[in-house]
Amino acid sequence: MAAELIVGLDVSSRARAEEIVSLLGDTVSFYKIGYQCFYGADGLALGKALIAAGKKVFFDLKLLDIDNTVEKGAAAIAATGAHFLTVHAYPKTMRAARKGAEGSNLSILGVTVLTSMDDQDVKDAGYARDAAGLVALRAQQARDAGIGGIVASPHEAEMVRTIIGPKMAIVTPGIRPAGSAAGDQKRVMGPAEAIAAGATHLVVARPIIEAPDPAEAARGILSEMQSGGTRFA
Repeated sequence: MAAELIVGLDVSSRARAEEIVSLLGDTVSFYKIGYQCFYGADGLALGKALIAAGKKVFFDLKLLDIDNTVEKGAAAIAATGAHFLTVHAYPKTMRAARKGAEGSNLSILGVTVLTSMDDQDVKDAGYARDAAGLVALRAQQARDAGIGGIVASPHEAEMVRTIIGPKMAIVTPGIRPAGSAAGDQKRVMGPAEAIAAGATHLVVARPIIEAPDPAEAARGILSEMQSGGTRFA
């Protein structure tokens, strides 16, 4: 199975999001809609339009609430035909979201530790573990909850794969191709290295959407991904 590139539409205007999609053309078939786009660019309607056009959509909403609310929220996203939805990787939350997505093609992803966080940030948040230890715990809980995959730094991908087995998705933000700035990300890795570590989906936003030629930037990342091979079933 080949790994997939997901482009983050991290913009506040639907017109700009649609322009990026148009510029990328057939180079990219998978898009992430996060907070900025969802709330600032009519992201729900945009996502539905992309799905209708044959694209895959990842709603990165990181749901966390009481079980009933999470379940109903996941069911509402499932009804759009979306491919991925993120929730915080707490056991009750993941189980509720899985229940809401039952009978659909929506795959629930548990967010472990944000790629903008390091060990000190995890400690400051009150966890008695380092980042890798917390990711390992969340990966085990995601596996036990029966969801589709997890979101983790590429630095933890190899370790996570040993915990969750070969079938679950590992979606990795914090991907920076050669020559790209890390920005506010702390645990970053190149595309080939992330694939070699076991990632199944790479999420890239700024290095593509802020490039002078987004399609050329995406093709470069896809080429780097191919050189990483595959390490998952």
